[in-house]
Amino acid sequence: MPDLDADTEVFAMDGTQLPSLDTVYTFDQLIDHSNPKLGTFKQRYYFTYQSYIAGGPVVLMTPGEDSMDGMYSYLTNASMVGQLAQQHNGAAVILEHRFYGQSNPYPDLSVKSYQVHTIDQAISDLVYFSQTVKLSMPGGNSIGSDSTPWILVGGSYSGALTAWTLQSNPGVFWAGYASSAVVQAINDGWMYFEPIRTKMPKNCSADWQALISYFDNIAINGTQDQQQSVKAQLGFPNVTHLDDVASALRNPMYLWQDMDPDEGAGSDFYNFCDTLEVDANGKVAGPEGFGVDNAVQQFASWVAAWSQENCDTDEDQDDCFGSYDTTNPTYTNVTIDQADRSWSWTCCNFVGWWEVGAPSGHPSIASRVLTPAYDERSQCHNYFPDAFPAVHSANTTLVNNAYTGWHINVDRLIFLNGNRDPWRYATVSSDYIQRASSDSQPIEVSDGFHCSDLITDNGAVDNTIYQAQQAVLSNMQQWMDEWYEANPAAPNPSSSA
Repeated sequence: MPDLDADTEVFAMDGTQLPSLDTVYTFDQLIDHSNPKLGTFKQRYYFTYQSYIAGGPVVLMTPGEDSMDGMYSYLTNASMVGQLAQQHNGAAVILEHRFYGQSNPYPDLSVKSYQVHTIDQAISDLVYFSQTVKLSMPGGNSIGSDSTPWILVGGSYSGALTAWTLQSNPGVFWAGYASSAVVQAINDGWMYFEPIRTKMPKNCSADWQALISYFDNIAINGTQDQQQSVKAQLGFPNVTHLDDVASALRNPMYLWQDMDPDEGAGSDFYNFCDTLEVDANGKVAGPEGFGVDNAVQQFASWVAAWSQENCDTDEDQDDCFGSYDTTNPTYTNVTIDQADRSWSWTCCNFVGWWEVGAPSGHPSIASRVLTPAYDERSQCHNYFPDAFPAVHSANTTLVNNAYTGWHINVDRLIFLNGNRDPWRYATVSSDYIQRASSDSQPIEVSDGFHCSDLITDNGAVDNTIYQAQQAVLSNMQQWMDEWYEANPAAPNPSSSA
């Protein structure tokens, strides 16, 4: 997220001082768009019109599966949201997703409350907001998407929401920009790990594949004593279940997703690789690595350090790594502002996206002990036993049929994806398909990680990201010109400036 001081003074184009960017506004959002009689709830948003001139667009983004707290910096040109608002003299809005942060239709995160926590409701939130919000700005009472061009922006899940919203509600938003948009719902998400396996340092990849293979051979074929021994060797002597150990082996790989293009030595992921690939004398392993014995030993030391930082030192290992105690407060706590719980509901019901081991015969950096059934038990049944009394797969077919998944075709929607993004498999740049870029629906691919292109500074580090960002600005300029040509009576900030 771009760094920005919340106390930075903000001024409108005419010099009027505006509220600080971290000012929280609320919108009366419908609890259930299919039953408006149920009333409304307070949906939070950040907003600024520091670049606005009458006739400019509104650029809207939702953070998706997280609280909006602290994301006011996306209103500025430190992000592409702010860049678009600045380029077109528009207003910028960050709208919190229902059931995240403090934007909750009901006062808890129970299964009963979650009946209105659906993709359809989230899309309808964006549409209804754009059509009815009254923004605190000159002319803000008449800036709905029926008369003003709105640009919808999103990244990752919110990038998918951007695409799905434009596909299912044509004519509401004039244009869209979807970064790392996971438009295809898939239960078996083993391909998540492929960009990591192929793009991480070769020695680290080789040794980690060897460690996973070593663990899997014993976990699947070994005796009980051998299985207990391998748990101890890897630093998990008191984790009861082997599949929980297999799940914990994903932890270092997850560090990749949050990488920035300027990160390398010193980042959490590369520090992990250094643990495996740099010996006590400072010697760095060749591309083949140091071998599985060293990898096992060094990984155990990494686990000890990771556990000290991330686990309660007074709890046993099952409390930190286990998934079989369904009385754990992680599963039973239904108070609001728990992003993981709300996200699990979406995955369990609609999209899957379980990060699991590769199919037999394919190299893997995740244990093949892990199948979708593991996450469906640990994240669906454990969190929501009333909704999922048995292992249950998300209805991905319903979602993909409704929103067309990889085959989405929408005018004035640009997709940006990254070669190093583990979520690429669910985007229109997936290796599963061949989607061609077009003038009406451009697809740009950089060497970025997950949603790297949303942050302006990443373009200064990586020219491929910069070129992708410029493609967004260029296409959006063309599309906005088309809007003003189609609406000649509307004021055009670029012609009046």
